[in-house]
Amino acid sequence: MKNLTIATTAAAALSAAFLGLAAPALAAPTGGDAQATISSLEAQGNRVIVHKLADVDLDDASVVGINRGPAIRGTVQDNANDRTYQNTVTGHVYYINVR
Repeated sequence: MKNLTIATTAAAALSAAFLGLAAPALAAPTGGDAQATISSLEAQGNRVIVHKLADVDLDDASVVGINRGPAIRGTVQDNANDRTYQNTVTGHVYYINVR
């Protein structure tokens, strides 16, 4: 029973760590550089879907809205404890409107 509690606590900590990384991206201000925002979100393990509201290159576009979609789940390997955690949130889908 003690091993189950440790595993559950470790899985919760890993999930919280991944969710904590995604939180600053959600607070990204609108009007910012679209390409930089997209790159930042993708670097954190998120999938970004861009909706262009005008015919403009992403290098010249500004962010006018960000919406967080469903979680992306995957398997996480904990090499320190030689364990694998399945169905762990590893990122989110983000829908970004640019103009």
